[in-house]
Amino acid sequence: MSNDRSGWAGAAVVLIAASLFASLGVLSRTAYDEGMTPFAFVTWRAAVGATGLWLAISLARTRGRAIVRWRHTTPAARRSLGFAIVVGTGLNLAIFTAFDHTSIALALLVFYTYPAIVAGASVLLGREALDRARVAALGLALAGMVTVVLGGTDSASTLHLDALGIGAALVAAICQAAFVLLSRGYGALPTDQAMGAILAGTAVIAASVTIITGGAAALTLPFAEPSLLALLLVVGIFAAALPSFLFLAGIRQLGAVRTGILMLAEPVVGVFLAALFLAEAVSPLQAAGGVTILVAAVIVQRDARQADATAPLAPAPGGL
Repeated sequence: MSNDRSGWAGAAVVLIAASLFASLGVLSRTAYDEGMTPFAFVTWRAAVGATGLWLAISLARTRGRAIVRWRHTTPAARRSLGFAIVVGTGLNLAIFTAFDHTSIALALLVFYTYPAIVAGASVLLGREALDRARVAALGLALAGMVTVVLGGTDSASTLHLDALGIGAALVAAICQAAFVLLSRGYGALPTDQAMGAILAGTAVIAASVTIITGGAAALTLPFAEPSLLALLLVVGIFAAALPSFLFLAGIRQLGAVRTGILMLAEPVVGVFLAALFLAEAVSPLQAAGGVTILVAAVIVQRDARQADATAPLAPAPGGL
């Protein structure tokens, strides 16, 4: 029973992370309307998120929680964390480039192939097996995602094909898959410290790219716009620090494949948030796609529960 509860709790953690990440569509569009550039948005989101996480870590330390020192981690863990910072930054820069050069629907279709990439790589690496239930869940989830993304287009809509945009979305998908697969390498590092380091590294790299491509003024704009600064503070905490922590915690508890399938709920939530805040109507076909993804989530959880019933309990690497 405890294993069953843990599995459903892990699924809830991932679904909450997906829902919070889904708010980025609405929040980023609002920031762009106030003059923010995509790369500067990535920088501020990561910087505020890192600051929030490290403040939480410092608070936990004052309450007696031990902090793992960098020098006490293995060289292999530090290398894995370094690679995670690089691919995490690449993911953010690439996906916002894709949104700027091609239709968001097409960018999302390409990006959300990453769960399939993760599943295939996990099998090739011998980390996780793909049984019938997981294959069915992955297929249903991907079909539901395609339905949700394309279900809102009509005969009058145009999908803007752009080689750079499609290529950037593919790079983002590969980076996301690499991020998920690399998470095992620094599993001994607590989740909050690992994600705090990743966000801090992302902020530094993204800031450098922003200055090179757009100048320092792109980064200082929020200081002159109080409403934009307030928005970015909300983005950093609730669309970076919290969901990133929950996402990594979910990977460590559920594994890469199950987490990837559950994260396909993100475009579903994103579509409904767009309907709520941007007056973008939800079609019956999109609603059906959302239900399909939820069915896939139930299938993968039931399959995991059956597998857990025959396997010994083992703690997630690094804990939560």
